[in-house]
Amino acid sequence: MNDWTEEAILDRIQKEDKVALYFYTPLCGTCQVAGKMIEITEAIIKDFHYAKANLNYVPKMAEVFQIESVPCLLLFKRGILLEKIYAFQSVPFLVEALKNV
Repeated sequence: MNDWTEEAILDRIQKEDKVALYFYTPLCGTCQVAGKMIEITEAIIKDFHYAKANLNYVPKMAEVFQIESVPCLLLFKRGILLEKIYAFQSVPFLVEALKNV
């Protein structure tokens, strides 16, 4: 999962059927744990396109998606934001959230 630019994020959301977009900041300890949870979830749920973005480098995305804090996981289906997750409770919780999209 590589970091994406603002243009790549918006393009991919429109082109892909399902997108899981993870926003973080590198100095956030909770984000480091959440990132590992996303990596495990990515190995389990294969029908999503996964992306991550350092919010420090894509500040416009915080406004566009009204992100209140990090870590934040946005789940899109056919270009529509269906869910915004701030509390990464567990890998099973994330897997279930993605299955419901």
